[in-house]
Amino acid sequence: MAKILIIDDERSIRNTLKDILEFEKHQVSLAENGLKGLETAQNEMFDLIFSDIKMPEMDGIELLTQLKEKEIEAPIVMISGHGNIETAVECIKKGAFDFIEKPIDLNRLLITVRNALEKKDLVVETKNLKKKTAKKYEMIGQSPALENVRQMIERVAPTEARVLITGENGTGKELVARLIHEKSNRANAPFVEVNCAAIPSELIESELFGHEKGAFTSAIRQRIGKFEQADNGTIFLDEIGDMSLSAQTKVLRVLQENELSRVGSDKSIKVNVRVIAATNKDLKKEIEKGNFREDLFHRLNVIPIHVPSLDERKEDIPLLVEHFTELICSEEGIHPKKFEPDAIKALQQRSWTGNIRELRNVVERLIILGSPMITKDDVEKFA
Repeated sequence: MAKILIIDDERSIRNTLKDILEFEKHQVSLAENGLKGLETAQNEMFDLIFSDIKMPEMDGIELLTQLKEKEIEAPIVMISGHGNIETAVECIKKGAFDFIEKPIDLNRLLITVRNALEKKDLVVETKNLKKKTAKKYEMIGQSPALENVRQMIERVAPTEARVLITGENGTGKELVARLIHEKSNRANAPFVEVNCAAIPSELIESELFGHEKGAFTSAIRQRIGKFEQADNGTIFLDEIGDMSLSAQTKVLRVLQENELSRVGSDKSIKVNVRVIAATNKDLKKEIEKGNFREDLFHRLNVIPIHVPSLDERKEDIPLLVEHFTELICSEEGIHPKKFEPDAIKALQQRSWTGNIRELRNVVERLIILGSPMITKDDVEKFA
């Protein structure tokens, strides 16, 4: 059952629409003019709004403009006994979902209602999904160390500059990369992640640049590499310090010339990719050892961002615990739990070699195994 508002100065039209829509099991409210309709729409949540165009005091076009300015989210269907193409186009341009002429055809009305409500459901679903995604990729904390990272992201994201993110394992380097992408002009294009440490050295070039059919024994079909997949978007080269020297050479060529060749092909393919790299290694030391190309390091290290360890920002632990508790309880369908102040202090006194990742695991363990109100004893027993 949907909640529908009908705004029309003709009582007969209001009542006819009300009877039809209530017969279809919808809940209907009425307003006799634009001003009353605007007030009602602001005070109550509706799933759909019908509005006449020709009305005294405030006509439908002005009402539509006001509803959109006040960010009323319900789809708005305009109705008029003086319909023409120009009016319909103007309504759609101003944000109306649809335009219906009087006398209203019953089938047309019911189809419009169904389509509008389906759109409303889709918009709500998309917003909820975005909220979940935003919550998942959210930087939690107010420490000065984290604030520095946050400011760097805001300044760097809108540019095309390459970024090298450093920090220990589990500090959130991938999160920083994702936030840079989400706040960039490439946000609607692909974000492609490559864990260089997880791919065998003999396969890394095929993974990054793709290969042609028959390029090697197991190449039974052509494959598009990660750089091509990220075209017009962002590629995140995680743990780049573990990349082979051969692959480093090819990555350098992509950065210099914005083109690549698939394994087994001499053909050059143009790509437009922003590169963000991350490592837990000291690349300057790796250069001294001969494990990393110095010219590639300087190409990648345009904007360096260091992500602090959790031990450097222990004042953020209470907020992180609260965030993870809410997230984990929601994901697992567990009744929300609370941490006693002594339990939080006990967590702050620990050394977090695994950083944020370790803290999340510990919070999850405490939620599953600990008391309804998690105590210091629970921390000592299960953490």
